[in-house]
Amino acid sequence: MYSIVTVKDIVRIPPNQFGQPIEEAAMVHLRKNHENVLDRDIGLIISVIEIDEIGQGRLIPGDGATYHSVTYKVLVFKPVRGELVEGNVVELMDFGAFIRMGPLDGLCHVSQICDDFITQDSKGNALLGKESGRILTEGDQVRARITSISFESGNRSGKLGLTMRQPFLGKIGPDQSWVDQDVKAARGEVPKKEKKKQAEKQTR
Repeated sequence: MYSIVTVKDIVRIPPNQFGQPIEEAAMVHLRKNHENVLDRDIGLIISVIEIDEIGQGRLIPGDGATYHSVTYKVLVFKPVRGELVEGNVVELMDFGAFIRMGPLDGLCHVSQICDDFITQDSKGNALLGKESGRILTEGDQVRARITSISFESGNRSGKLGLTMRQPFLGKIGPDQSWVDQDVKAARGEVPKKEKKKQAEKQTR
């Protein structure tokens, strides 16, 4: 989820920037120190948008810089557990698929790709569903749900767990959309081959 958040902080302005407008000097340091950084409370800071207020500078003995309290707005991306997201498959491994959702990647484990036994093809170019015949390849656009979030403040490392196993999730787009298949199945428009597979499952 993208949002604009107001943040309060302290910015240090070194002596060699005293000739610049204070807002410009502060903006340079805020962008350098905060953009593309994860914060556990507000998420990934994508951009510092503007400064709302900047206070009088304070001096610290032994340091020629001035320190200013500053209130500013940032654009952040903060995933929420249970949120539906769309992204693209950027890498396939035998244990799952990495999916890029805007500025962050998440992992969909093979057990969460679909309600089927998943294997990787011999060339490693696709993940295949044994019974459903569903195929996932790099570049596919997918819809998933966030199931777990683990962030470490101060850097861009974070872990997002995803699932596509629930109905109406998975591969989307014009070719072999899993979501379209689920919609047709819900309407009773299952192809004959699929009906036969379902009947075979029920008799096992």
